[in-house]
Amino acid sequence: MIPPALRPASPSRWRGWAARSQVERVELYAVQSLYSVLVGLLLLVNLSLVARLSPGQAPVGLAVAAVAVVLGGVGCWVLRAATRLWPRHGPLPRRPLVVTAGVCVAALAVAAALPEDPRTAVVLSVWGVLAVGVGGFRDPRVTGVVVVALPLVLGVPAGEPIVYAYGLGAGLFMLFTVRASLWIYGVVRELDGAKQAQTSLAVAEERLRFSRDVHDVLGRRLSEIAVQAELAARLAEAGDASAPARMEQVREVAHDALREARALARGYRGTDLDQELEGARSLLSAAGITTEVALDGLPHQWREPTGWVVREAVTNVLHHSRAARVRVTWTPGPTPDGAGTLQVRNDGAGDATTEGTPGSGLAGLAERLAPLGARLDAGRQGDTFVVEVVVPAADRTAVAS
Repeated sequence: MIPPALRPASPSRWRGWAARSQVERVELYAVQSLYSVLVGLLLLVNLSLVARLSPGQAPVGLAVAAVAVVLGGVGCWVLRAATRLWPRHGPLPRRPLVVTAGVCVAALAVAAALPEDPRTAVVLSVWGVLAVGVGGFRDPRVTGVVVVALPLVLGVPAGEPIVYAYGLGAGLFMLFTVRASLWIYGVVRELDGAKQAQTSLAVAEERLRFSRDVHDVLGRRLSEIAVQAELAARLAEAGDASAPARMEQVREVAHDALREARALARGYRGTDLDQELEGARSLLSAAGITTEVALDGLPHQWREPTGWVVREAVTNVLHHSRAARVRVTWTPGPTPDGAGTLQVRNDGAGDATTEGTPGSGLAGLAERLAPLGARLDAGRQGDTFVVEVVVPAADRTAVAS
């Protein structure tokens, strides 16, 4: 199989939309938009203040801008902590929450010493950090504190009941918006985790099937060897002349067991293409992957090697990609002599953690196909990973039975 590749050198957040997985796209839409809302709110409030300040109030404007920058950094930090926690309630990250609470209290203390317009800008900035940043936590204790704090932050400096009501109403709406975005993100993360668990289960079931084959084949042979060897030992102790014949039988059984073990190692006691395709469909369907097969015209002598290719390619898809579709095709050559090309293509290579170089599984498969005159190539083609086997003409084919 293809070995896992190193992660890309550039951070994933800078990758294009098409190169992202579905979970990453939802994260970009649902989570990054919250950062945009928080930063946009702070910019709107403070730019509105700057437009109203006179040249003589420049020091006050710089002080308010500095407070806004600190609040923006802390707000993004605590929002990131809340996002990483979803869809869980806890445990709560105490450090971001404590630091945010301290910065907000300090900002409100600074606001108390400022004129009306700058004070309003700082108060609205604190309100935005609480509503968007701290409001992302699902814990009921944090939610209760935020719901109480939002109307107080706006209402106490203004001293008017209508401002309390506005702070509460707008705060509840902002909390709902933040929670709805993070809820969507959390649901997608849970579904992705369930899909990965389903894939792992399908692989485990396939391994269990192979272990049962080993038990069925070798268990019976080893039991037979043990019984025959014990009988031969007793005959030898009694001086019976048939003891050497019994040992010959033990040797024959051991050779049979060795042949069957080698057959298992080569291909699960022979490979039937129809069974391999059925098993591949079952495994991929369990992982939520659509399978398309178009093998019309495949030469009969290449059915078993095609089963080898399908088995190895499907294993790689399950382990090393986030594919949504797998397509197995046979393309006849230009002459009617049995030559052609077998391909197994899967999308999701752009999200995979694999390089486009064959690993031990594909390398072993190439070694098995080489004596048959076939050539195996594997690698990425954009966001698609392709395993391609070039089949020789019929007069050069020497397919082993």
